[in-house]
Amino acid sequence: MKEKNPWHTPVAIIITVIGVIAIVALVTVAVLQNRPLPQKYKYGIVLDAGSSHTALYIYEWPAEKDNNTGRVEQTHSCKVTGPGISSYASDPLKAGESLRECMQEAEQLVPGKRHHETPLYLGATAGMRLLNMENSVASDKVFQAVEEALKKFPFSYQGARILSGQEEGSFGWVTVNYLDDRLKQGLETTGALDLGGASTQISFVSDNYNGSESPRNSVTFRLYGNDYNLYTHSFLCYGKDQALRMTLAHQSQAGPGTVLDPCFHPGYTVTKNYSVLYDSPCVSDRKPQGAPATFIHSGNGNFLECQKNIKSIFDFNSCKYSRCSFNGVFQPLLQGPFGAFSAYYFVMNFLNLTNTSIPLDTVKEKLKDYCATPWNQIRQQHPNIKLKYLAEYCFAGTYILTLLTEGYNFTSESYSDIKFIKEIKGSDAGWTLGYMLNLTNMIPAEAPDSPPLPHAGYVSIVTIIAVLIFILFILSLRPLWPRCSKHPQIV
Repeated sequence: MKEKNPWHTPVAIIITVIGVIAIVALVTVAVLQNRPLPQKYKYGIVLDAGSSHTALYIYEWPAEKDNNTGRVEQTHSCKVTGPGISSYASDPLKAGESLRECMQEAEQLVPGKRHHETPLYLGATAGMRLLNMENSVASDKVFQAVEEALKKFPFSYQGARILSGQEEGSFGWVTVNYLDDRLKQGLETTGALDLGGASTQISFVSDNYNGSESPRNSVTFRLYGNDYNLYTHSFLCYGKDQALRMTLAHQSQAGPGTVLDPCFHPGYTVTKNYSVLYDSPCVSDRKPQGAPATFIHSGNGNFLECQKNIKSIFDFNSCKYSRCSFNGVFQPLLQGPFGAFSAYYFVMNFLNLTNTSIPLDTVKEKLKDYCATPWNQIRQQHPNIKLKYLAEYCFAGTYILTLLTEGYNFTSESYSDIKFIKEIKGSDAGWTLGYMLNLTNMIPAEAPDSPPLPHAGYVSIVTIIAVLIFILFILSLRPLWPRCSKHPQIV
């Protein structure tokens, strides 16, 4: 009679089956519990109401990662047709109406089920700051019209307000460093250089600045567990458009019938209105008495003379601190790389001068040649660009170099630390993203906790442990194994 195999006993079979089922169940639960789920998103909308135009930005982030590890990304931008909302002071209703087309786009692009929970912000910058200084009643009416227009859409309207220059600079710095993942990883931060139509901002972290010498220029952030003491300053009236007004006002204060402007191309001639030129708080107190209604604005394209005229709008002599930028404003030593965006990028990109590895002297020579190019030739080379903008690139390029080197104290060596940028990883550089991140608390003060293992590593370890348990289980049944024998025992 053959020896009875212990593996064939009901108890052994049941134990084996239960063991296999338990291991399969363990691995299955681990995989199902940790598998990636279909992604759900939340959205935010910010309107940047600048001095020359308004732009709408839509942001998106993983819904389950609010205020944690979710990365906010820009999914759409829309440039509002027409000028900035401050231009509608005499007809406020049009300020609200101008936003309709871009808002309708947002309504189509943000999923309907998310409309009611999508925050909608409007931040106005230097253009509205100037209007509010000049005519606060008109400013309030513009905001009222904008508010009425935005409330008609199904989003969670969070208000419209004027940002301070300090906020504009700070949020631009947050945007640049957030998009570059410098904040989460605790890397050296990038300074932010923002140039608009009516103001310009500089913001950076400097080791030799603790805020004590000029506290009003200091902003402290605690982001992802790191403290940042930020230097930031905004110069109202020193944006590209208002600086041009100031430079022209400096040349036309004597009330001449013709202004020969070195910042415009040879052959450029346009009749301009004195009242329009001086229609800004930045220059209104300089309007010459008894000036004619109009003057002829002509160009002679001389870079060095242009730079000389531009320097006349800066005050480099008044400084009560250890060091200053201009107009008596304290500025610590420049430190680290800088991202220059908005008008910085658009002007230098048009001039093909965004490569800062080119020596500064070479950049100046290229700009000198460009400014000296006859106006007719410039028009022929760029037939699709609006003449007003085309005419101003010589001035704008010269102004940018003067502002950076004479104003902010970049040298021939540190100029290469600047990077002219339009966007970072698909999102526009600017203050809007930083503004929304701040208001929605999307950047935690402390670094978020993260699991010790990634999903794949976790599943692998669970699987290995399960296999080891199964092997140990088999070994535990060794007493039931049949004894080794060449011949079966006969009972």
